[in-house]
Amino acid sequence: MVQADLNIRQDRAPIRQLDEGAINRIAAGEVVERPAAAVKELVENALDAGARRIEVAQADGGKTLIRVSDDGCGMTADDLPLALARHATSKIDGSDLLDIRSFGFRGEALPSLGAVGRLTIASRAAGSDAAEIAVTGGRMSGPRPTALNSGTVVTLRDIFHATPARLKFLRTDRAEAQAIADTVRRLAMAAPQVAFTLRDVSGGGEGRVVLRADAETGDLFDALAGRLARILGHDFADNALRIDATREGLRMTGFAALPTYSRGAAVAQYLFVNGRPVRDRMLTGALRAAYHDLLPRDRHPAAALFIDCDPRLVDVNVHPAKTEVRFRDPGLARGLIVSGLRHALAEAGHRASSTVAGATLGAFRPEPTGARVYQMDRPSPGALRAAHIAQAPGFAEMQTAYSGRVEPGDDGTPAPDARDAQAHPLGAARAQLHENYIVAQTGDGMVIVDQHAAHERLVYERLKRQLDETGVRAQALLIPEIVELVPADAARLLHAADDLARLGLVIEPFGPGAVAVRETPAVLGPCDASALVCDILDELSDTGDSLALRARIDAVLSRMACHGSVRSGRRMSAEEMNALLREIETTPHSGQCNHGRPTYVELKLADIERLFGRT
Repeated sequence: MVQADLNIRQDRAPIRQLDEGAINRIAAGEVVERPAAAVKELVENALDAGARRIEVAQADGGKTLIRVSDDGCGMTADDLPLALARHATSKIDGSDLLDIRSFGFRGEALPSLGAVGRLTIASRAAGSDAAEIAVTGGRMSGPRPTALNSGTVVTLRDIFHATPARLKFLRTDRAEAQAIADTVRRLAMAAPQVAFTLRDVSGGGEGRVVLRADAETGDLFDALAGRLARILGHDFADNALRIDATREGLRMTGFAALPTYSRGAAVAQYLFVNGRPVRDRMLTGALRAAYHDLLPRDRHPAAALFIDCDPRLVDVNVHPAKTEVRFRDPGLARGLIVSGLRHALAEAGHRASSTVAGATLGAFRPEPTGARVYQMDRPSPGALRAAHIAQAPGFAEMQTAYSGRVEPGDDGTPAPDARDAQAHPLGAARAQLHENYIVAQTGDGMVIVDQHAAHERLVYERLKRQLDETGVRAQALLIPEIVELVPADAARLLHAADDLARLGLVIEPFGPGAVAVRETPAVLGPCDASALVCDILDELSDTGDSLALRARIDAVLSRMACHGSVRSGRRMSAEEMNALLREIETTPHSGQCNHGRPTYVELKLADIERLFGRT
């Protein structure tokens, strides 16, 4: 079957100028592809107007109604017709398109919305009367007087009524409503000093509040921490590390979660550049790289990171939706994210997320109890001691501050005193269960350690440290392996040749579109050099940097650490267990094993008592 080429015409068509309505509808396809994009543009306009309170209302996923109200500076009756003209804006003067210090600057959002829906704008500036203007399918009416105290109210009804074919490409009401909520959450994170409210008014009336975020006070980190706790939940706030790193004019602030607080999908990754929410493959790749040997492949980090720099160092005029950015030096931005996060994660040391303990407590199934026992019904400590002495022989001997026993050392030294537990974060070893789990007592609870997983991480970090100090040894190939590539791919690979050589992979140009692999990392042993080069090239094309080689080396070190660590089933003495606990406390990333699982669980005494109804 011969398929006709629709782009080829036999007759010559005349060149004509499109009318203003068609131009606006075409532009709307780029700026407003779904209701959430309309909400984004309108909320950004409110933020640029200096609003301190913003309320968003939507009905039927934004398909029938979107209303954004703010208390910003407002507009006069003379400003309203200009606001609906294409490329008319108060945010830039057009002299320098690289010095963008506002969310909006293209002047396309309002005329695009007016071209595809029924748009009404009511606004009042200080010292002026309130006015309202309406536009339906590109036809404008007004302005006319209206009643409004201050600020601006933008109402968009029946989005895409002028282009009904676009409605067929929208998702369900619930999916579109979720996209709107995600957009408002991202913008609320970008402006913690502004109060946000999101309502679902489907069916009429006041509707229900989907999101409420009051204005936060305090310094940069306090305000941001409060806003993130409200939007992402207190679990994220409790298990996130404060990030503050600077490199050559770029500053990164925000919060990144511990590796043991990971997600099953990349749904909790929020990136901002100069306060603007962005979705950038290079930045998300750098975030993934920072956690690359701390999480398994099916887990994803959670973070809210803000990169601030001189506007001239980043181009935000890449796409009409303004969700993509282009740094003048992308390697600098990527290096800032990777090094800043790795440094913060290393400083966290052995810390593990509190959700691990919560999951452990949730896994317990205490027996149902009858009537609640209150504190005044319990016997006094003296009565308890007397009862213990009167009980079976042997029980009275266990009157020390701990209830478990550890074996003394081979030299006959006694187990550490319970008072030692309060001097160390992971406490003092009290028992070993099933020859795999160490039970330690802390000042206010207990810790259960997986001895194999913990020691595996310690050995792995030691091997990585040694590798960084001595470098990666390379083994020369008897016959260099020639890898045929597209010339552009070969040039991209050779550009990273120096970095690859430091990891033991030595490549050289071998004619047009080919490279010769002369040396490979010795730690990998015999390997398929061609497949390795292709993997590295794919990652370079995707993220601009490659961790494929380092990941393979780390995988070998991880296997070595697994085979060289304390095995499950080995009985350990008290000294060995306490030595392991002390090393965990001083080793970075020791809160999780090489596979991303927690190495220990900490349970507070109050939580344990709650399991037994002792509240």
